[in-house]
Amino acid sequence: MKADGEMAVVNMAKTLVIVGFGPGNATAVAEKFGAEGFSIALVGRDKDRLAAGVSALKARGITASAFQGDAAEPGEMRAALDKIRAELGSINVINWNAALGSADGGDILTADPTAVRRVFDVAVFGLLATVNEVLLDLKNAGDGAILITNGGFGDLAPEADETAIKLNVMGIALANAAKNKLAGLLAQRLKGDGIYVGEVIIYGAVKRSPTDNGVDPTSVANAFWDLYRSRSNLRARV
Repeated sequence: MKADGEMAVVNMAKTLVIVGFGPGNATAVAEKFGAEGFSIALVGRDKDRLAAGVSALKARGITASAFQGDAAEPGEMRAALDKIRAELGSINVINWNAALGSADGGDILTADPTAVRRVFDVAVFGLLATVNEVLLDLKNAGDGAILITNGGFGDLAPEADETAIKLNVMGIALANAAKNKLAGLLAQRLKGDGIYVGEVIIYGAVKRSPTDNGVDPTSVANAFWDLYRSRSNLRARV
């Protein structure tokens, strides 16, 4: 209750937190879930990119806010999540879109071991730490979900290994494989709590402009929405 006797406004919309916001997949997911009535919390390191993302979403009539935080730093993520709850309410869905570039741990035989570890800090350990931070929210939601963006370099196939070496993304390939396993473990561990875990695995570079021949990020967003709605399959491939 406000001091003047008026009832405080409570945000009843579901909240989706996108960790690792940027153009492409994260933007498409924000637009898709926002169009379906979700409030969107964007988390990332780049303040200007976050601000631009919020502005674009609001122009579409979507409730959105930005929160700075490094996906590899549990303390920063904890602070960001606390701010999200204070502004948007309890968290219903996490989309883990955080990843490092190909130069980080590109060749695992010549890279600085700390660079390879940093890839895992973002893709795997950061995800696990964040899940622990939002676990109670997701349990209380009744239909909470963890949606994980992953890449095809993690496939356990010689062709995937050959491509990862050729493109100098061996560190990312290792992290993708670990993240794939983590998705399966979380799905089995959390299904009894009513928390759904879904993973979209992307094969190829994501389209950055209408003239690109890459994967359409809209297809990725639609795949996440279908997984979230059906809650029956663990993985979709795009």
